[in-house]
Amino acid sequence: MRKHGTYFARKEDVEAQRLWYVVDATGRPLGRLAAEVARLLRGKHKPIFTPNVDTGDHVIVINAEKVVLTGRKSHEVVRHHSGWPGALKEIERRYELERHPEEAIRRVVRGMLPHNRLGDAIIKKLKVYRGPEHPHAAQKPVVYQHGARKGGE
Repeated sequence: MRKHGTYFARKEDVEAQRLWYVVDATGRPLGRLAAEVARLLRGKHKPIFTPNVDTGDHVIVINAEKVVLTGRKSHEVVRHHSGWPGALKEIERRYELERHPEEAIRRVVRGMLPHNRLGDAIIKKLKVYRGPEHPHAAQKPVVYQHGARKGGE
């Protein structure tokens, strides 16, 4: 009698299966957008998901400047350190979104990924652009419909 085991993906198996998705951030709340992007980057939408292997896809986020904040989050203070002594910087989220929306989205998505070398490798597959244009047409990206799941999941 044959036993059915659990499938563990290997790095070599995953490389050929990576897709490129385009996610439009227009009018989407920052946290919900980031959660969906993190899910795609991590590969949790795939049946071959393995926690210790990068099984995710590449994600291109366009219209980053049109992302919205709900509630009182626009007045929250975000802190970051420049790496120099005494250089702890703070900025309100609304000003961060006005000045650097790409970095704001990247920072929030990074917080939802593993905080180790795997997370460092995963975040490199995220490309964020302020407007609707991106230079990745050669990769034939697919427009991702938020809320729609593949395969009737």
